Amino acid sequence: MVKVDGYEVLEGLYYTKDFEWVKVEGEKVRLGITDYAQKQLREIVYAELPSPGTTLKQNEPYGTVESVKAVSDLVAAVSGTVEEVNTEVQSKPEILNEDPYGKGWLLVIKPSNLQAELANLMDFNQAVEWHKSLIKKG
Repeated sequence: MVKVDGYEVLEGLYYTKDFEWVKVEGEKVRLGITDYAQKQLREIVYAELPSPGTTLKQNEPYGTVESVKAVSDLVAAVSGTVEEVNTEVQSKPEILNEDPYGKGWLLVIKPSNLQAELANLMDFNQAVEWHKSLIKKG
């Protein structure tokens, strides 16, 4: 794990420019929002997530996260079928602020085209550099 100006970037994950992380777990992937996203949103008060069985397409919205500050679309990092939804996040959305890379995961997906779509995501080193560029712009 590296901190870029106070924002955590974890090794072993892939990242999107929509502030989501992807963890490959065998034939499935787990998705969540990044530390940067939860700190920018501040106090998250609501999460709208799809039901199991929903088909997602890479780069298309699938839900929302709402904070006292804004409503943000959740954009699919990979295409596939939702297998599991973190219902705890829906009942206690503050978990996203407390533990975005752990208990605050959002979905488990059975990807339909994982290897090809991973090429569209940032690896750890690319994500660190991207976070540095965000902070310079900030």
